[in-house]
Amino acid sequence: MSLPTTGGRVQSALVTTSVVSGQTVEYCLLDADIFPVDRSAPAIKMRVALPHGWNHKALMFGGGGYNGTIPALTMNVPFGPADQPAPLARRYATFASDSGHQQGPAAVPSLDGSFGVNDEALKNFAAGDALKKTRDASLFLVRLAYGQNPAEVYFSGGSTGGREALIVAQRWPQAFDGVISAYPAWNNLAEVLDVGYLVQVLSRPGVFPSPAKQTLLYNSVINACDGLDGIKDKVVSNLRACGFDPHVLRCPGGADAGPDCLSDPQIGAVIAMSTPFRWPYRVASGETEYPGFPFLSGADMRTPFLGFGTTAPANPMPVTSGYGMQYWEQWVKYFLTRDPGYNSLDLDPRHPGKWLGRISHLSTIQDRNNVDLGPFARTGGKLILLHGAADELVSHRSTNDYYQRVLAKLGPSSTHAFMRYYLVPGANHANFGTPAFAAGWDSLSALERWVETGQPPANPIVADITHDRTRPLCEYPAWPRYRAGDPYAASSFVCTR
Repeated sequence: MSLPTTGGRVQSALVTTSVVSGQTVEYCLLDADIFPVDRSAPAIKMRVALPHGWNHKALMFGGGGYNGTIPALTMNVPFGPADQPAPLARRYATFASDSGHQQGPAAVPSLDGSFGVNDEALKNFAAGDALKKTRDASLFLVRLAYGQNPAEVYFSGGSTGGREALIVAQRWPQAFDGVISAYPAWNNLAEVLDVGYLVQVLSRPGVFPSPAKQTLLYNSVINACDGLDGIKDKVVSNLRACGFDPHVLRCPGGADAGPDCLSDPQIGAVIAMSTPFRWPYRVASGETEYPGFPFLSGADMRTPFLGFGTTAPANPMPVTSGYGMQYWEQWVKYFLTRDPGYNSLDLDPRHPGKWLGRISHLSTIQDRNNVDLGPFARTGGKLILLHGAADELVSHRSTNDYYQRVLAKLGPSSTHAFMRYYLVPGANHANFGTPAFAAGWDSLSALERWVETGQPPANPIVADITHDRTRPLCEYPAWPRYRAGDPYAASSFVCTR
């Protein structure tokens, strides 16, 4: 069933060509608006690419951050392979939207939350309503263009897009035949509350660890834990065995003595980031904590923008602070208080006072993934879930938790029949910067085989696209242990628990 709108209009149609994955692809590019019910809400701006030589399939891309722009329809799936074509080059009809609002011109990309002051725009983004509206309008245009429905419809997204992938599987189990969800920010409000607490911690004088100290911490974790998987290769694979204690970096007497050690307050900040954050009140979604970020388990801190940032949180929030810190400020100003002048540093998520009711309400919108994927499984849907173990922005521990909840809800046998979860050691958020392991795997072909022929992924191999090496892609909770042979070859590793 479609969600309510007041119609839509194709704003432009252009036959164009693009070089996609080394191929010249000719396609019709449609731009359209889906009109809101609330006249004060922005339209959903969407785009559809209809290729010549259509393969009779369609794929929707998810967004990132606060969205606000239409993803490129020529891009690949998250953690996509370097040696296989992107969906449009495979002649998929591809489509996506801005999720129902347009990013402001002065905002850091994907960090404009100002749309949150409008209820319909908020639900379009946070509850995922725009996903179903975009899907229905896009498939209408596909039918109009080709005279038939796609044989299969897929969804692919990472981060916010990964959360969106889980939303469509849970809320509209018949809308997509297969879903790829990568590093999903699925419990969005829970993570926001954790980040808000970290803003409180890191904004205190003398607490923020400088980039040099962040590098010191990263190198120390690698030195301590790299060999626990059988080989020293700058990738920490045996996470459970990594028990690094940041107190070994303590400055003499606990006072800040420069870039080669951590003060007591800085050690406290690192521990705060890497341990679960629990809030002492109930919220309507039932969430009670966020599991923290794995900085003590080999997380890659060479991309501080996604982690600590290069400067401490402040008011107004510096663009050089961490991505999550800026996300928090936008959330406080536009989702929570709806007061653009509100100082986000004044709100302590442990003691929100008069804002508790609003936080609880927002939890029903932002954290509405109830992990009951039974209807999706019963319709024949298939889900591939991916996360990098060195993710600086969305904790892989949270995805571990999601997977465990699905197992508890449906049971191991039922879960394994439709879902695979792979944790990639050394991979960070979206292969941002220079990760220790830049993951590349042809998840789309694996999903196609599973949906279309009933063959689930079997012994998949993931490539490090920057270091020309491969590893077995181990199904969680297994991890790749080196046994013998060429350290650059997947055959030299075995998945173990």
